Parts: sequence; structure tokens; C-alpha cells
Amino acid sequence: MLVQERSTPKSPKTQIRTLPTLHSHRFSESKSLDFSTWLSENMYKVVTVLLLIVSVAVLFFLRNVGDSAALLCFQSKTAALEKIQFPKVDWNSIASIPASSSLYPEFRSEQWIVVSVSTYPSDSLRKLVKMKGWQVLAIGNSLTPSDWALKGAIFLSLEEQSKLGFRVIEFLPYDSFVRKTVGYLFAIQHGAKKIFDVDDRGEVIDGDLGKHFDVELIGEGARQEIILQYSHENPNRTVVNPYIHFGQRSVWPRGLPLENVGEIAHEEFYTEVFGGKQFIQQGISNGLPDVDSVFYFTRKSGLEAFDIRFDERAPKVALPQGMMVPINSFNTLYHTSAFWALMLPVSISTMASDILRGYWGQRLLWEIGGYVVVYPPTVHRYDRIEAYPFSEERDLHVNVGRLVNFLNSWRSGKHRLFEKILELSFVMAEEGFWTEKDVKFTAAWLQDLIAVGYQQPRLMSLELDRPRATIGHGDRKEFVPQKLPSIHLGVEETGTVSYEIGNLIRWRKYFGNVVLIMFCNGPVERTALEWRLLYGRIFKTVIILSETKNLDLVVEEGRLDHAYKYLPKIFDTYSGAEGFLFLQDNTILNYWNLLQADKSKLWITNKVPKSWTTVSVESSDWFTKQSNMVKKIVSMMPVHFQVSHKQSVANEQSLTICNSEVFYVPRRFVADFLDLLGLVGDLEIHHKVAIPLFFTAMDSVQNFDPVLNTMSYREKTPATNSSTIYSVHVPAVHPWNVSSEQDFIKLVRIMAEGDPLLAELV
Repeated sequence: MLVQERSTPKSPKTQIRTLPTLHSHRFSESKSLDFSTWLSENMYKVVTVLLLIVSVAVLFFLRNVGDSAALLCFQSKTAALEKIQFPKVDWNSIASIPASSSLYPEFRSEQWIVVSVSTYPSDSLRKLVKMKGWQVLAIGNSLTPSDWALKGAIFLSLEEQSKLGFRVIEFLPYDSFVRKTVGYLFAIQHGAKKIFDVDDRGEVIDGDLGKHFDVELIGEGARQEIILQYSHENPNRTVVNPYIHFGQRSVWPRGLPLENVGEIAHEEFYTEVFGGKQFIQQGISNGLPDVDSVFYFTRKSGLEAFDIRFDERAPKVALPQGMMVPINSFNTLYHTSAFWALMLPVSISTMASDILRGYWGQRLLWEIGGYVVVYPPTVHRYDRIEAYPFSEERDLHVNVGRLVNFLNSWRSGKHRLFEKILELSFVMAEEGFWTEKDVKFTAAWLQDLIAVGYQQPRLMSLELDRPRATIGHGDRKEFVPQKLPSIHLGVEETGTVSYEIGNLIRWRKYFGNVVLIMFCNGPVERTALEWRLLYGRIFKTVIILSETKNLDLVVEEGRLDHAYKYLPKIFDTYSGAEGFLFLQDNTILNYWNLLQADKSKLWITNKVPKSWTTVSVESSDWFTKQSNMVKKIVSMMPVHFQVSHKQSVANEQSLTICNSEVFYVPRRFVADFLDLLGLVGDLEIHHKVAIPLFFTAMDSVQNFDPVLNTMSYREKTPATNSSTIYSVHVPAVHPWNVSSEQDFIKLVRIMAEGDPLLAELV
């Protein structure tokens, strides 16, 4: 696509029509009609024309024959040559931008409320204007009425914004709330020390920000106190859902990776940190908290507005370095040391802009020794019952998990904060989190900050690079959150838990520490999010393997014929998991029928005839080769493995095959699984052969849990999915094809007979 956007040649057909006729006099005035003489004199011209014709023919072929992959490959390689340019900034020669260019050259205030407005002043905004000691700054866009006005507020229209002289203005879209970036600079230019970032439907509880936030960090009004902090004991835990701490376990904030939605357990313990450097303070919103479209669509029942409440008595909680939390632009207080973190990216969707800003800012905040603190309910936001655009959040759902991991691993050798900020923005563009436009925008933003008189904070040593202190018993602080009335998949939970919610809690309690490993044979770009949405409610996490790797969707690459070789990495990553359930995407799991199974035993389909079979090794060369490898592995087995395996094998002339659509390995057998895999080494033993070999070696088949024995199993895949194949009363159903969103919707509707809450997903 990038090739075509630049000055490209005209279409092949047009070029062919305009090629000149090859008359001899067009090349030279030949004195002889001898062809060989003419050819020798005009050889270079003939070659040139032939090359042109061949080039046109090749391009015509790539465009029209149908091999689009060839053209895309050509285009992608051309695009790759377009390297992102690192902006060159002379930090010492940035001219100041005086406040005299604005309508309020002499006005100064230390406390500002910045809000974007697209409609006439709301009731919430009128109340914000009345808050003592705070100046409201309303930023207009192309949707704002031309006669917008509110007594007590400063309003900057598009025309007035253009006169301020800020570099960032040329990058800002006309119809977006990200134009608040102009407002941040204006406030800093006019003396801001604190900026409250809010939207026009947020009503501050009790009308006093100082009652909720730590508005003063130094001086007489500062609260010199110790703050509860999430534990850093688990270094692999990089993002948390703060709503759990404030009493809502089934609600998650916009920007939380979907793979973390199922983590609903409260903290085992906390630690503490001295207050004073909570430069970014995120408030919780009652009413309509900041939730994503997945939550909004699946938890919505009819047209009734959300009114979700959080525990106002729960203590504020800080985030240690290495751990992040979603930060929005609806209810957040920034202190002067973090003003640089207010920049709203412009090259991504608006629903992702403030979230990516928040993660980006948190990582850089660690460089100056600062941290984020989340506070109990500070505002009440009213639900206007508007649809949340899922497409606008795509940058969140496919990128956030990868972004958090990237930011935790990122390091910089720069010696000034602004240089680190620009470097991080550049690397994020290279990694595809945003585009080069945001690299240039960052450079403009930083220069504008200096131009309005902002002083960049000093760097401090990064705690992430120092050994973490051991958390002693005396350092552990306990706090058990309340369990407040909540919303579960379109059903409001009141004092008495409904039957459906009771089931969901039971399933989650049973499988909450079990990792689901899915191998997707179908198109993961169409189904990965759907599988996580379906099973992520039940299991600890959902790991997806596929023949094609997809970093955006957190899909790991793997071959199905050697799928067992990828399991050790997952075993190690989730060392605290109770067990691991493997599932192919052509098999549907009815998890509500698995509660009677023993999670300390092996589960497999050894009693399902068409899934577990015994074949003669002489029936094919492939069986013979696989059998020889099995014999070699068995000969190397320790006595306990070998005896167990031979008790389950009919004779050495047979080979056990298991299609391995679904099986379960409990934690106590993980070490045995790894030992057996070590015996395999580089042997190319197939997944269908390795799994039954491992299972029969690890334990006697008489000890396998029989839970999968009654699964519905058909050998041949039907042309279309049919309700006659599916049964709600069995533990699993095979085969079932899901290759699109429509297939997923049909599946969810039919599974809703066993889990009624699934009906709210579609």
C-alpha cells in the first residue's frame, strides 16, 4: 500500500497503450536498411524498451493474476526501507512562548481542571466551575457549538487554540478530546502546579477534590503518611485490576488486558510505601466507572443505566515499580513533576489514547522515583446509555498486554528525562504501538513544555534494576476488600446471589487456578479474542498456540504435531498453577460437567474409542517409524515409567494413538512429564503418539479420572455445525468448527443451555 501512495507509475494498461511504435526513424537516421547494421547502432534503445515492457508485464501480473501475496511482499519490503527518523532537538535553543499570545496574559492559577467539551455545558461541568480554588479550562473541538460559554470557565475554541503558538497544534485532530493537550500547555503556561484531568460527566463527590486526593504533597497541607502498596513478591505480575481492591471483583477497567480479566482473587497481603511521590493519582468513579466495550456490552441488561458503587472506606493503594494499572483521562490528578506525562497520543484510536498514555507515563514515572496511587471513589459519572465502539478499542485489546511487558523490559542509557521520553516514544513506534506521527508529536510536546517554562524533573536510579528486598512477616499488611453488589454478565448481583451467578462462582473457584492451553487450527485473528472471552471467565488464564504467531493477539507459534514440546515453557511460566488443561479448537469444553473430576489425577480420552486407538505397526511405514522411536524411549525409561507403560500396552507389535483433542496434567505430574520429554530429545515423535506414551508411563490407566469417557465424539467433521452433534450433558463435544465471529455467536448461543449467562455475550 505504501508503494502505491507515493508517486507510482500509471496502471499497466495505460502504459502499454502509450508505448511508442517502434519505427526505425524514431531511433536513428539509418543510412542502410540492413537489419544487422540498424540493430547494432540501436541496441541500447532496444534493450531499454524491452526492459520497460518486461517491467510493465511483471507489475500487471502481480496486480491481476491474483497472487496478492507477491505484491504485498514487494510493498512490505519497500515500506521497511522507510525507517522512522529519530527527531533532532536542540534542547538549549528552544525559544519561550509567552502567555501574552493568549486572551488571559496576566491570569495565574496553581490548580486547574482541564475538560474537553463537544456539547453545551453539562450539569456536572457547572458544578466543577463552582469548586473553590480550581480553575476550569474547557477545550473545544470541531463539534463544539460556536456560542459555547460558561461563567467562571476559560474556553478555548479552535480559533483561539491556533493563536497560542504551540507546536503540537499541527498534529491534533479537529474532532477529538485529545485536543486537551493544548489545554495542559495553556494551564502550565499560566502557573499550574496541579491539573485534574476529567470529562464533562464527572461530578466530584461532595464537591471537594482535597477530600479525596492528595492535592498537596509538600508543605503545610501535605499528608505525611504511609500508603498501602501492592506486593512486588511476584515479579511476573505486571498489571492489576484496582477495582477488586475497592470491592468490585467482577468489574474491570478499560485498558486491563483481557487475559487478566479472570484474575478476581483479592490480595494475600500488601506492603507499604512512604507518601509524597504519588505524582499521578487515579480516582475511582462511581456510577459508570471507566470500563471497556466488552464489559459494557456483556454486562448490560436492557436500557437501564449502570450505577456501580465502590468501597469509599477502602484505603488508597500504591503501585510498586514493575506493576502497572490502567490510567484514564476521566478522573486523574497530575502533579507538576508528572506534567510531561499528560501528552495524549494522536496516531491511535481515541478510546486507546489515554490508556496508552497512562502505561507510557507510568514507566517513565519510575525514572524519577514517582509512583501511581489509586484512590477510593472521587467522582460520580452518569451512564448516558451510549454504545461503546468495540472497533475504537482494538488498539487496546490487541496491544495492551504486549505493551505492558515491553515497558517493563525497556531500559534507556539517556541522562535526562526528556531524552528518555523521546527515546521511548521512538522505540514504541518501532514496535508498532503507535506511529511515527507520535514520535514527532512527542518532540513537539517536549519542546512546547520547555517553551512555556516547564522544568524537567531530575532522574533517579531505577529500583527495577536493584535486587528486591525480601518481604518479611512484619512487612506484610492485610486488607480484605468488601464484596459489594455487582454486575455479572447482564445480571445484577444483590444480597442474595442468583443461581446463575452461583454457578459461575463455583466454576471459577474450581478452575480458577487451572491454565487452559488452546491449540487453534483455525484463523486466530478472527477467534483468539472470542476464545479468551468464553473460557477466560472460568480459567486462570487462556494460552493460545497456533501454526502462525501473532504478537498483537498474544498467540504463540507452535506445530500441532509437536504441541507437547511447547508445554514445559507454560509449566514454568505458571509454576503456581494447580494443573494444565490442553484443548484443540475443534473440541468444545462443557466446563460445567467437569466439577466431579479429580484435579490431582490425569484426564484423557482413553475410553473414547475413536479418539484413543491401537494400530498394528506393520500397517504403514509411518507407524513403523513411530513405533521404533517409542521402543527407543521405553528402553531408556526408569523402572517406574517402563513398568507402568508396559502394563498398558497390548504387545510390542501395536502402537497406541490418541488424537489428544483434550487432556489434563495436574501439577504433581509436571515433573514426570518433563522427565519423559527429556528422553524424547530430538526424536520426531508425533504428538498423537507422545501423549498416550507419556500418560501410560506417568500412571496406570486404571488411575486416570474417567471424566472425559462420556464426551460426544464423531470421527468425521460435518460440513456444517449442527445442534444434533452438540449435547449440553457431556463434558466435551468433538468435532465443532469455529472460524469466524458468526460461528462463535452460534456456539455461545447453544452453550447457553448449560451456562445461561453466556446468552449475554451475544
